[in-house]
Amino acid sequence: MANDHPIVEQAERLLDKLVEWRRTFHQHPELSFQEFGTSQFVAETLQKIDGMIVERGIGVETSVVGTLTSGEGPTIAIRADIDALPIHEENMSSYRSKNAGVMHACGHDAHTAILLGVASMLSVHFKKGEIKGTVKFIFQPAEECTDEHGLSGSPYMVQAGVYDKVDTAIALHMCPWLPVGEAQINDGYSMANVDVFEAKIFGTGGHGAYPELGTDPIWMLGPVMQALHGIVARKVSALDAAVVSIGQIHAGTASNIIPTEVLIEGTIRSYTPEIRDVLESQLKKAFSIVGPLGGHYSLTVQRGEPALKNHSTVNEWLTQSITEIYPSFKIINRPFGLGGEDFGYVTQKLPSSMFFLGCAPEDGIQRDLHTPIFDIDENCLPIGTAILTQTVIKYLKGDVSLPSNNNLEVQTNGA
Repeated sequence: MANDHPIVEQAERLLDKLVEWRRTFHQHPELSFQEFGTSQFVAETLQKIDGMIVERGIGVETSVVGTLTSGEGPTIAIRADIDALPIHEENMSSYRSKNAGVMHACGHDAHTAILLGVASMLSVHFKKGEIKGTVKFIFQPAEECTDEHGLSGSPYMVQAGVYDKVDTAIALHMCPWLPVGEAQINDGYSMANVDVFEAKIFGTGGHGAYPELGTDPIWMLGPVMQALHGIVARKVSALDAAVVSIGQIHAGTASNIIPTEVLIEGTIRSYTPEIRDVLESQLKKAFSIVGPLGGHYSLTVQRGEPALKNHSTVNEWLTQSITEIYPSFKIINRPFGLGGEDFGYVTQKLPSSMFFLGCAPEDGIQRDLHTPIFDIDENCLPIGTAILTQTVIKYLKGDVSLPSNNNLEVQTNGA
C-alpha cells in the first residue's frame, strides 16, 4: 500500500502511535456508558494537539468532543464509537484484554485510535493555514448497548446538540470479511432498523395428565412460530431486506404442569420505514392466532436505532479520496447487512456516510465481529486515518460540496 502521496506518508509516520493507541484501548476495554478510562485517555490525548478545543460529557457522561476551527467556513464531523462488548477474549496476543469478560470485539479500539490520528494530522494542516472551516471529532460512548430508556449513545449526543450546525458527518467501521486494501461502500440503506419484541401467550394451564380440562400455551406456540417464521417468506417481497428472529422462549416449571404462559423474545430487522411497519403489523397478526385456540397474548415492540442511510454525495467524496491516495484500492459496492449501527441517528439528521474498511489479518482465520477471536491487521490503521483526513481536506478546501436542502430531522425512537 506504500505510495508517495503526502497524506499517505503523513499517516504512515503515525503507524507506531496508532498501534500504541489501539492496543492501549484493546487492553483496557469498557462497556457501554462505562467508558471512563477510555474517555479520560482520549481527552488527555486531544488536549496535547495544537489548537484543539476539548469538551466532555455532552449528552453522555463519557463522551468527548474535540474541535479544530479557523473560525469560518463549513463544518464537518467525524465520529468514532469507543465502547466494548461483554465477551471474554480468547486471543493470546500480548495486547489481549486485561478486563475479564470485556473485549473490543467490534473494532471500536481501532475506530478511536484512527480518529485520534485524524485529529493529529488535521491540526498540522490547520496550523499551516491550508484548510479553513471547522472539524468536530466525536468520540461517542455506548454504540453497542442501550440504557433503561432504550437509547444508545448516539441519540443522546444528537439531542444534546453535538451535531447542530454541522453540515456533514463521516465515519468508518472495521470490516473483517475484507483484507487490507479493500473497502465496502453503499449508497442509501446499508444497515438495519433494530427493533426488539417481547410477547407472552396465555392459557389456563393445568395438570399434564388432563390437558383437555384447560388451555395450553405451549401447544398454541406451535402455529404461532410457524406464522412468525412465515412473515418474511410470505408477507415481504424478496426484494426487500427483512428478518424476524426468535432469541428466547421460556415456559414451565415442572414436567407434569401445563404452564399458564409462554414468553417469547426476538428481534426484527429492516431497511425501509415501510417494511419496518409491515413487520410489526404482521407480528400482531401472528400472535392473534392464539385467540381461536382459547388463549390470549400480549406484545410489545421496542423500536431501537434507525437504519443507517448513507448519503450518495458523501460516499462520492469517500470514493474519490480513496482512489486519489490509494489508486490500487478495491472498492466493493453493496450493503453491510442487517446488523445495527447507531450512526443511523446521524444519517437521518444530516448528510452523512459510513464505510467499512478491510482489516482481516493474513493468518487465514475468520475473525468475525462480536466473536472472542476478533482481531485486525493493524496496517489498516494509517489507511483509515489517511482516507478520513483526505476527505475532510477535500471538503474544507471546497473541492467537493453538498447539494442544497439536505438536512433531516432526527427520530430518537427510530420510528
